[in-house]
Amino acid sequence: MTEMVHDTIEVEAPLREVYDQWTQFEEFPRFMDGVEEVRQLDDRLCHWRTKVAGATREFDTEIVDQLPDQRIAWRTVGGDVRQKGVVTFEKVDEARTRVQLAMEVEASGIADRAAKAMGVVENRIEGDLQRFKQFMEERGRATGGWRGRLRPADSAGGTAPPSPATPSHDVPSHDVPPYPGPA
Repeated sequence: MTEMVHDTIEVEAPLREVYDQWTQFEEFPRFMDGVEEVRQLDDRLCHWRTKVAGATREFDTEIVDQLPDQRIAWRTVGGDVRQKGVVTFEKVDEARTRVQLAMEVEASGIADRAAKAMGVVENRIEGDLQRFKQFMEERGRATGGWRGRLRPADSAGGTAPPSPATPSHDVPSHDVPPYPGPA
């Protein structure tokens, strides 16, 4: 059973700074609830350790598409969690940026299904984006940045993201979904 969640937030910071900060994956524990550690293994791969409701999970993600100042798309490639998603960045004006996050999370057990029923994932995403906004607005600038281009065709899966017309299946896919737009 998969769950698609999405949220949008406007950050009072320039597009380049917001995008650059998001590329600093090892900083995610500073504003993402339940994320204990993110280690960037190379340009594409990160290893995550999370703790949610007392359960520790470890997994790896692959960045399948990264276009500076526009989007970062990822999917899990190993471990205890199955998800995929995309975050997009849009310049509102010189001092504000819209961040849109869409994720598809596969519920793997009874606890995950209970969390889905209670809206835990949606609340966590909303809170994480609020904390990211606060982090950026208090700092005023990024802690670093990576501006490389990663293309879907070069990922381990070797496939581009599906088009919006791609049907969903009961078997979880690790192709990156198109951003569905604001709620």
